[in-house]
Amino acid sequence: MFERWLEIPSERNCLIIGPRRSGKTTILKHRYPDLYYATLDDLDYLELAKRDPKGFVSRLGGQAIIDEIQRFPLLTVAVKYAIDNEGARFLMTGSSTLGLLDAAADSLAGRIDIISLPSACWGENHGPPTHTILNDPIDLIQIKEANRDLDEAMTFGQFPEVITHKEDKGKHQVLVNYRNTYFTRDLMQLSNIENLDGLLAVFQHLTRSLGSHLEVSNFAREAGISHPTAKKYLNALQQAQLTFKLYGYQYGPAKRYIKAAKTYFADNGIIQSLNVNVSEGQRLENFVISEFEKRRKLCMLPVDQFYYYKSAAGQEIDLVFEIDDTVYAIEIKATKFPGPKDFRNLRQFGTRLNRQVKRFLFYLGDEYGNVDDIRMIPVGALFRGK
Repeated sequence: MFERWLEIPSERNCLIIGPRRSGKTTILKHRYPDLYYATLDDLDYLELAKRDPKGFVSRLGGQAIIDEIQRFPLLTVAVKYAIDNEGARFLMTGSSTLGLLDAAADSLAGRIDIISLPSACWGENHGPPTHTILNDPIDLIQIKEANRDLDEAMTFGQFPEVITHKEDKGKHQVLVNYRNTYFTRDLMQLSNIENLDGLLAVFQHLTRSLGSHLEVSNFAREAGISHPTAKKYLNALQQAQLTFKLYGYQYGPAKRYIKAAKTYFADNGIIQSLNVNVSEGQRLENFVISEFEKRRKLCMLPVDQFYYYKSAAGQEIDLVFEIDDTVYAIEIKATKFPGPKDFRNLRQFGTRLNRQVKRFLFYLGDEYGNVDDIRMIPVGALFRGK
């Protein structure tokens, strides 16, 4: 096992959310080996929790790990009682936020820390972060080493169990097993989804539309399901932490959520598990944006939400976010030798803003550089970066 880049507040109650197989259980068992452990994946525990929630929590003692609590969100009411009246401390995990965060917010507000554990950041299994991605250039040797590992990382993703397999065949088989269990049948059970073919169609069309705006009506028609069903399935994928959205960035804060969203997969391994052909540009875009999203969830970037930008003339920026009074704009290009057109949208972005704009182009080369006020950064800089 490798040490994850997750900070768990000392002596605090917490709920760790993240996709199945991201390592939530492993990290808690590793760091707190003496705590009583109970998982609601065990039908006996689940039955007891539903029949007598207060008695179930009481049996755990003053400190315990409760795994997969999303299977019975109302258990958080009994947890609240134990925290308030018995000074208990609980570390909980949830693989889906469907109904869970509402229950936790109602019963545990101010009593727990809710933190996210995505699949591993690229390079996390090699040790702690070594640099800040956007500020600290790393040497050419590190970049070349990272670039040699890039294709494998983009193909198989960063689920911990996948990383630990040395052979590509083993990595692929793990992902296929995930698809057949956690990405589909387990998700169907948690979200009351009955149509496996419809769910797989949603996965397939999401994969093909990576980087595009997601119009639900068109999406539903292409997937062969109704509009309400498409919305339900898309929401289930997001609640299961398998996908995330970027909303359209607008210069006026009140208008940020007007434009159609883009949906990305939380880890490139999910794409590989679906056996759908995607372009090199789509793979790279999903990889880079998901790596930034992982760092946002781990609080390495003090950002509440990521955006994309599309002008009235159709010019797009892949990733936009704000830190303090600065707007960051990032373009991602699947080329080793960017040309003038690769910088065009970045040059034009933010000219009407009254704040500082920092512009970056991530590309497949191995050298840092500057073109006007645009900073060129190799994608390899993401390796062990924060």
